[in-house]
Amino acid sequence: MLHIAVLEDDPDQSDLMCLWLQEAGYQCRGFNTAAAFQRSFLHETYDLLVFDWELPESSGIRVLRWVRDNCDWQIPVLFVTRREKEEDIVYALEQGADDYMPKPVTKAVTLARVRALARRSGVVKEETKVVEFGPLRIDFSTGTILRDGSVVELTEREGRLAFTLFGNLGRLLSRDYLLETVWGMSGAVATRTVDTHVSRLRQKLGLTPDQGWQLKAI
Repeated sequence: MLHIAVLEDDPDQSDLMCLWLQEAGYQCRGFNTAAAFQRSFLHETYDLLVFDWELPESSGIRVLRWVRDNCDWQIPVLFVTRREKEEDIVYALEQGADDYMPKPVTKAVTLARVRALARRSGVVKEETKVVEFGPLRIDFSTGTILRDGSVVELTEREGRLAFTLFGNLGRLLSRDYLLETVWGMSGAVATRTVDTHVSRLRQKLGLTPDQGWQLKAI
């Protein structure tokens, strides 16, 4: 499930955009100011961002530059704005935007752009993807993990957590993101569930420094 942040100063437009995305099966959170979005971005994990250009006390372009300076991976960014001149579109793309939609927008086109952008950016993994890391073979199509040629027995939650982690190598993932993605649980719930399952994965899969891995809390 994709986690999407929408930065739009018009509350009605923000609510409508989030409604479209949620009806399509995505997790969405709306922000009306750059400051509110930036506070959340430093502590939460998002898979895709949707920005308006004109914002109170800031601009979508300034926030885009800030994201590129502070994000640990090339998160896809879609601009949805009333600016429709060719030079504006070119400027936003040159500053790091991945796609651009002039307002007004429709639900069908917006969702199609989001899906396409997620695929191109690698957020949506290919169904048949198989990857190997040393003694580990991770098969995303069958949901199995082999270690030294033998299938590793994992519980359902351990398996979902493992594939979420292997599908996001190198990214910082918040506990809230993992709780919502793997357990379907609100991040507001106080629990050590994530830590316990991560510890089990370290043991079962050998995800330790002496094996060339770092899986840790930051």
